[in-house]
Amino acid sequence: MVKICCIGAGYVGGPTMAVIALKCPSIEVVVVDISVARINAWNSDQLPIYEPGLDDVVKQCRGKNLFFSTDVEKHVQEADIIFVSVNTPTKTRGLGAGKAADLTYWESAARMIADVSKSDKIVVEKSTVPVKTAEAIEKILTHNSKGIKYQILSNPEFLAEGTAIQDLFNPDRVLIGGRENPEGQKAVKALKDVYAHWVPEDRILTTNLWSAELSKLAANAFLAQRISSVNAMSALCEATGANVTQVSYAVGKDSRIGPKFLNASVGFGGSCFQKDILNLVYICECNGLPEVAEYWKQVIKINDYQKSRFVNRVVASMFNTVSNKKIAILGFAFKKDTGDTRETPAIDVCKGLLGDKARLSIYDPQVTEDQIQRDLTMNKFDWDHPVHLQPMSPTSVKQVSVVWDAYQATKDAHGLCILTEWDEFRSLDFQRIYDNMQKPAFVFDGRNVVDAEKLREIGFIVYSIGKPLDAWLKDMPAVA
Repeated sequence: MVKICCIGAGYVGGPTMAVIALKCPSIEVVVVDISVARINAWNSDQLPIYEPGLDDVVKQCRGKNLFFSTDVEKHVQEADIIFVSVNTPTKTRGLGAGKAADLTYWESAARMIADVSKSDKIVVEKSTVPVKTAEAIEKILTHNSKGIKYQILSNPEFLAEGTAIQDLFNPDRVLIGGRENPEGQKAVKALKDVYAHWVPEDRILTTNLWSAELSKLAANAFLAQRISSVNAMSALCEATGANVTQVSYAVGKDSRIGPKFLNASVGFGGSCFQKDILNLVYICECNGLPEVAEYWKQVIKINDYQKSRFVNRVVASMFNTVSNKKIAILGFAFKKDTGDTRETPAIDVCKGLLGDKARLSIYDPQVTEDQIQRDLTMNKFDWDHPVHLQPMSPTSVKQVSVVWDAYQATKDAHGLCILTEWDEFRSLDFQRIYDNMQKPAFVFDGRNVVDAEKLREIGFIVYSIGKPLDAWLKDMPAVA
């Protein structure tokens, strides 16, 4: 029986291994993590992450050929294939701070594998890593090999949170990079055979190691670039009276461009886009390519600009001050159908409003109060380090209350901001919300989910990203 062990029970490791276990009943899959709380959650009825369809997959396999354990060394020692899915946070200090990936957790995983292994292993990079990480990992393993042979493969994940299970069941492609020698190709085939249980062969791509590593960074950079492109257009649309939805629909009809990732919004978030682009920037700088680095930096600059532009619009519309005004925040996760708040635009928008002394009432169907308070008190990039290394929230933010429905959030509010495109926000009773708000009542739609005309008929003053502006908003221009 082939044995697979995955180090790291997070957003990548948990769902990926659950689907491998479901699709490959003859393979034993163990997910290991040093966090007892996280492993306990994986073994309970309340999984540590929210992902549609994940519950069903885990319950079908758990205890049969899918196991979650804190006995890291035992399962690493027994495994034939080891997936490493640990954090690669952005460095917060030292060389490359703010851009380079911190490979501390990766290196310690590699050293532990070398310490405990008694048989040949295939080690698979699953977390997003900078190009040439495989070379560093290979050096650690071979210099500590005690005669054991290791093959390093790069098998980046291309999951989108909220649709991860469907993405795993029916991937666009599975990418496996390995050494181009006989041993490397044998290892590539071993991993390919796992995926071939359910993925058509023409969707399993094999490349050299560096191409696989770089393809992951490139894919995320291209996707983020599309979002920044349409967001840059949204600012121009507001200035000219064009409608960004119509523009992106027209552009997306071009078969060379396509419609995906052309929705204007308050900005992109998630654990990968910003981190991977910063990583790409750092790699370009290290390789003497400053012009290429500058090009990719601009994608992040536009994203930051979009968030600050949104805050400026809110403040300018409300008589240039939100001091002591109650503002409802609907949605805190970085996108719908996930509880993930990593790099969510909501953090910067909320901090911007708090900077002008607003009182915030926040509602998100999947994010806890503890998580929201933690996000609003943490420094940038701290979120990507293990919880025990994150700063303890010294005080929760007093001007923030977290409530459990949209109607409570909006009661007596001066304005409401929609920051996540949860389906339930489309069907709220906006007449009821309007009746219970202070007047004039403002809606700032950062995801273009509401029908602005219907809301205007009720009496709201509405700002939708990239849409023609209310007369009110034209009279009160946002000054940067």
